Amino acid sequence: MDDLAEILRHTVETEEPLLRVITDAAASASPGPGRWSGKQELGHLLDSAVNNRLRFVKAALEGRFEGASYDPQGWVDLGGYNQMPWSGLVDLWKGANLSLAILISRIPDDRRSAECRIGESLVASLEFVVNDYVQHVQHHLDHILGREHVRSYASAKK
Repeated sequence: MDDLAEILRHTVETEEPLLRVITDAAASASPGPGRWSGKQELGHLLDSAVNNRLRFVKAALEGRFEGASYDPQGWVDLGGYNQMPWSGLVDLWKGANLSLAILISRIPDDRRSAECRIGESLVASLEFVVNDYVQHVQHHLDHILGREHVRSYASAKK
């Protein structure tokens, strides 16, 4: 898991300065009806970090994880991210993900294959779930940063 931990850590270190360049006003603006603002999208990544932390820890400690998925739109709506300062959201996102990178690096090798069932999804290994999380982060950061090429991510709706 060290490779995935390093990718996540590198992603945070590389992208955080680019996120800081975005103004609070720009981060608050929605790109269109029914679309998340940059603050809401980064808030979604914070929500994802919180939910995945629980998954990673339980699978690593107990050898499996089974739990409900979460409602991304509901979490974003309740989070009130558009009312928060952009710099504070970036701080929270950075801290949560650097902490996750440390956690990921400490997952024992014999737990990489721990079974994870999230909601009604098929069973996947913990390694797959961690890899999926890292791709998810990269996809949304590409979108927030307005990159021409946004990494594809099968589950992305926003």
